[in-house]
Amino acid sequence: MYRAAVLGPLLFAAGCGCSGGSSRPPDATSCADADEHGGEATYYDADGSGNCSFEASPGDLMVAAINEADWNGSAACGACVEVDGPDGSVVVRVVDRCPGCPDDHLDLSREAFATIADPKAGRVPITWRFVACDVDGPVRYRFKEGSNPFWTALQVRNHRHAIAGLEARPAGGEWRSVPRESYNYFVSASGLGEGPLSLRITDVNGQVIEDEGIPSGDATEVAGAAQLPECE
Repeated sequence: MYRAAVLGPLLFAAGCGCSGGSSRPPDATSCADADEHGGEATYYDADGSGNCSFEASPGDLMVAAINEADWNGSAACGACVEVDGPDGSVVVRVVDRCPGCPDDHLDLSREAFATIADPKAGRVPITWRFVACDVDGPVRYRFKEGSNPFWTALQVRNHRHAIAGLEARPAGGEWRSVPRESYNYFVSASGLGEGPLSLRITDVNGQVIEDEGIPSGDATEVAGAAQLPECE
């Protein structure tokens, strides 16, 4: 049986991935990077997959690719963005990066673009901000294909806020920080042992969840026991 502890805000020296790579610890009493960005939106034929290493999501195409600066090495993956355009607003989930897009630009799915503007326009001015995702249930941990006791890659999914960092504690071991790769997996090149594991994630608001008893796997996904709290 898994156990989880939801801890209070902590200060940490990791960029939030939501404002061009700022490394300033966010104000833990409010949602990180709630400031508005002003840019432009275009659209593409999205299927929910992309550089964030998520599977296609044909049932949920309210998704976007984000400009390189705000992508910040995959730190924006899974974050949600509220976009205001000429004809309305939409909330999208970041699933991909747009290497050729200028700062503050979003490349929306065709379906998302159509809710804020006429697709015939092709490119429109927008304002946007990061917001909490409307998720159900606890966070989830996915072990990448090929993960084993000697090389372990983990991805955090179904999170309310963007993830700033992940730490792991192998059975009988100490807490260790696991670096994030550009394809949105936290990878321990020397592995994390046989498990079960204790995992600790920190979101961009400094809020922390600790999960215990997470079984290791290979191409498996495991539910944690809690969700990140709402921020004020």
